[in-house]
Amino acid sequence: MPVLDEVVLTDARRLAAVERARRVLPALPMPLDAIAALAARLLGAPMGTVTFVGRHEEYFVGVHGLPPGLAGERHAPLAYSVCKYMVSEDAPVRSPDMAAEDDPALREHPLLTEFGVRAFLGVPLRDADDQPVGSLSVLDGEARQWSDADLSTLMEISHLLSLFPAPAQRAACPVTAALDPQALVEGMKEAFVAVDRRGVVVEFNRAAQELLGWPADEVRGRPLDHTVLPDYDGRPVGEALSRLFAAPAARAVPHRVSVRHRDGRRLPARMVLSVVRGTLGALACAFITDLSEQDAAESDAERQRRFLAALLDSLDVGVAAVDSAGTPVVVNRALRRVHGIGDRWSAEDVTRAVGSSVRDLDGTPLPLSGTPLLRALRGEHVRGADVLVRMPGSADRIMVAHAQPITTAGGTRMGAVAALHDVTAVRRAEGFRACEQQVRQILAAAATVGDAAAATLRAVAEALGWPHAELWLIDSLTGHMQRTGHWSASAGQCGDLHADPVSRGAGVIGTVWETGQPLWVPDIAGATDLAAEHSVARAQDCARMGLHTVLAVPIRDGAAMLGVLVCYSAAPEYDRDLLTVLVGGVAAQFGMFVALRRTADLAEKLKRTRNDFLTLVGHELRTPLTSITSYAGLLAEDPAVPAAEARQMLLVIARNADRLGAVVSDLLELSGLEAGHLRLAVGEHDLAVVVAAAVAAAQPIAADAGVRLYARLPRRLMVHGDPVRLRQAVDNLLSNAIRYSRHGGDVRVRLTAQPDMAELRITDTGIGIPPGEHDDLFHRFTRASNVAHHGFPGAGLGLALVHTIITLHHGDLMFDTGHRPGTSVLLRLPRRQPAPRG
Repeated sequence: MPVLDEVVLTDARRLAAVERARRVLPALPMPLDAIAALAARLLGAPMGTVTFVGRHEEYFVGVHGLPPGLAGERHAPLAYSVCKYMVSEDAPVRSPDMAAEDDPALREHPLLTEFGVRAFLGVPLRDADDQPVGSLSVLDGEARQWSDADLSTLMEISHLLSLFPAPAQRAACPVTAALDPQALVEGMKEAFVAVDRRGVVVEFNRAAQELLGWPADEVRGRPLDHTVLPDYDGRPVGEALSRLFAAPAARAVPHRVSVRHRDGRRLPARMVLSVVRGTLGALACAFITDLSEQDAAESDAERQRRFLAALLDSLDVGVAAVDSAGTPVVVNRALRRVHGIGDRWSAEDVTRAVGSSVRDLDGTPLPLSGTPLLRALRGEHVRGADVLVRMPGSADRIMVAHAQPITTAGGTRMGAVAALHDVTAVRRAEGFRACEQQVRQILAAAATVGDAAAATLRAVAEALGWPHAELWLIDSLTGHMQRTGHWSASAGQCGDLHADPVSRGAGVIGTVWETGQPLWVPDIAGATDLAAEHSVARAQDCARMGLHTVLAVPIRDGAAMLGVLVCYSAAPEYDRDLLTVLVGGVAAQFGMFVALRRTADLAEKLKRTRNDFLTLVGHELRTPLTSITSYAGLLAEDPAVPAAEARQMLLVIARNADRLGAVVSDLLELSGLEAGHLRLAVGEHDLAVVVAAAVAAAQPIAADAGVRLYARLPRRLMVHGDPVRLRQAVDNLLSNAIRYSRHGGDVRVRLTAQPDMAELRITDTGIGIPPGEHDDLFHRFTRASNVAHHGFPGAGLGLALVHTIITLHHGDLMFDTGHRPGTSVLLRLPRRQPAPRG
């Protein structure tokens, strides 16, 4: 494991040697960046460095492949150094994976955490006094095992840099005097060519022979322009050499050039050219690096980039990516189309378009920092974030975004990418499911078509996000199409849009009336094929009001045409099929409601007619019944009629007259309660008292019928209601229970108090009710099928009257269909409630 030795690092002699080396080593004829590149290439590493370690800083005198943020200033704080480990140990140091080291200083090293460097291998550099001044190192962003061969190669390269003189030698011996020129140039990986002032080649190493195809013997001693370099940037080589030798000393700068191979091929290369002055005169030294593989790699990368761009542009999903600075680098065609960005775009175009168009779902502008892509750039993994894209002149689009950061293997954040799916259609379908539920509730609560129209239109328009909707219905009497309701997002915006009558076959509404088919107009402003001149004028009115797409769907009851539902958008829309289906579903609901409402209105009219008839019949029956009753009473008192016979006959007359009177009375009361002519006298009273009185009155009747009557009642049970009507209901139920019980049967009455309800249960052991007939008995004139078989008289009005009374009290009346033998009926009344209807 690498260790630090502060004594070594702060040693004064070593620090002095570092300062000397910083001045001396750059004078070597080989550029130090090339040494770093040579080491990196031979070891297959992406980064190489030649560094000196001072007291507080590390100095980069040769670099290859390092991130600009690390070596841009050619020095860095010592905290960023791994060279300090080689200097401390004065020996080679290797780390296959800093993230897996035991030492926390290595696991948390800034090179790892900030720049993603995982592995390094380095050998120390010493001066002639054997002082460790720095290191030659290679670094990798991936974990790797450094072999002994890697170490040997790196040490051989370091020998090129370790022979600079000590202070006592420097004045007497120039740097180059300590070098073996032939060993130096032949060991170089880069091609090396040295030329004197005349342009004659004096050195041509093995790498140059391999690169350019010229044997050294054919090049050395001959002018440069006769062999490997006919010209320099299109000008004679001699002119370029004259300028080079005449120029003051400067740092060598790499240039991209094209060199000629012996076979005539031109090779891309990078050349570092400098003048080295020695005892034998000045030489122009060129280090040439073959860029063929790099160019091929760059060309391949460009092909891949174009392939990827074409692939991304073919997707329906929007894709965007930013670099580590948040600058857009990828925006595919699908996303550009959503934001209105052209194919030739810049980062500023994207930032401006996104900043003005992206919003929260409620329409609030969303700051760029809050977009899913930039949230991912900060390290967040975003899944399923909905955003709204609102562009002028276009329909709103809802996008669901997935975004995540892009990091290196070492965890360095390089940028972020986001994929955005257009889910407008899905969200609209979801919204319309809620809209349909809302419409069902509106229609269930509405008493008339007019009451339901405005609320339904608002629900539909808001689900669409459109500003205006209208409902037109055909009048069943006149046959004319009339506007029944309309809704606008802004009051009065389109209130007089269709002030004129609608003609069948003319305009949007008239066309749907005529064809019975939905009609979609993408942009009403451009519609010229609508029949009749005034329809075109209406289209122009729509355009002036800012309306564009129009969707009209028929409202039907089966095959019968009832009307038209028409909606208007404020921007051109394109989801024709989806929106037609969605709005058509609401229109179908409304068509059923209109049909049922008209049926109910007809039934109500029939009901009023029937009640009027019953009132009339009741009046006509009651008058003669009064006479019958009166005269029957007189005859009963006439002494001329044989007493026994006359009395028996008259009793029969009186009994039947009473029965007929009771039927008429029940029928009139039932009709009066249902029609609202008879109102309940509601007040707070004790239901236990009412039931007790009814039971007491029924006791003699039960005793005569041989039926035992039992009652369990609370002392007090207060309810709101009409005590007279409730007594009438209890009397009827007790009468039925006693009447239909056999001799020796039982009738049980139980009144109980629940938190919100009062429950009265009356059970008997009588003939019971055949299965399937219980619910029908609450209808007037309906009796159980077994009643007639047993010879029980009745008109079938008692239970209908009880049901009506309990309904007016907002209560329930039901049979226990599983009760055997006999019948069990349950009456439930709310204990607290507003005044009942009636």
